[in-house]
Amino acid sequence: MTSTSHSPSNDKRQSVPLHMKLEAFAARCTLWLLRQVRPATSSNIGGKLCSRIGPLLPVSKIADTNLRLAMPELDKRERKRIIKGVWENLGRTVGEFPHIASLKEDMPDGPGFEVIGKEHLRAVARNGGPALFVSGHIGNWEMLPPAVAHYGAGFASFYRAAGNPLVDRMIRDLRDTAMDEPLPLFAKGAKGARDALRWVATGHRLGMLVDQKMNDGIEARFFNQPAMTAPALAAIALKFRCPVIPGHVQRLGPARLRIIVEPPMSLPDTGNRQNDVATFTQAINDRLEAWIRARPESWLWLHRRWPKEIYSASNQFK
Repeated sequence: MTSTSHSPSNDKRQSVPLHMKLEAFAARCTLWLLRQVRPATSSNIGGKLCSRIGPLLPVSKIADTNLRLAMPELDKRERKRIIKGVWENLGRTVGEFPHIASLKEDMPDGPGFEVIGKEHLRAVARNGGPALFVSGHIGNWEMLPPAVAHYGAGFASFYRAAGNPLVDRMIRDLRDTAMDEPLPLFAKGAKGARDALRWVATGHRLGMLVDQKMNDGIEARFFNQPAMTAPALAAIALKFRCPVIPGHVQRLGPARLRIIVEPPMSLPDTGNRQNDVATFTQAINDRLEAWIRARPESWLWLHRRWPKEIYSASNQFK
């Protein structure tokens, strides 16, 4: 459900700089190698590699500061354990990505996925009309779109394109392969927002990951801190009064995942649209926070989620 925009289909590969071609060649070789091993092995390779290297990178200091701000009750050892887990989960997600299309539902053991709350997906597919799916970068979030599509409730997504158009093409091809039927990917930005609004207005479904900072969003609370948050999902939901289905992914083991789909969220209707948008945006943040608190190592703590002033006040950034 992480999304970016489709880059033009007629990519002019001859205009791509040499370093991007070399980068794409390395990515292609890596994907080929990962495909040669079983999904669990690929997951293990990615998890072990990232869990060893990631905690040594400067970006892990951001994760440590985020944890200090969000969960001050954690001591240094607990934060270190969570950060290692964050990197392991990220590495496993990358390692599993080439195998997403091959993972089967309800396998007795080993690689595969299960769905809790599938009745909510069946209801959305049966009822038709617009619907919104909301989640965050939790567990292997790449498994959400194909798992949901399996129940006839596939959704379009927002997508941030990779800087290298050749690598971006590979990523989009892998996502399309995992889907029963490829669905639109909207660019993050004004045009993508307009296209997504038209998509929902014509009775389609849209999925959004809403756990990252948006500087021009609205202020809501997240882990007891003010956090600029995108209000678009709340605004669209209230405009069309359509179901909003929350869901996230739990990791059970190497390439073994559990998709948890929850009942539709209640939409406020006080007659004050601005207040309703703020109320529902906060409700979404609260749901995300609950999932993350339950399994903090499953979330991507590597981004600066809160305002600069909060980080400065914490005296954690050097």
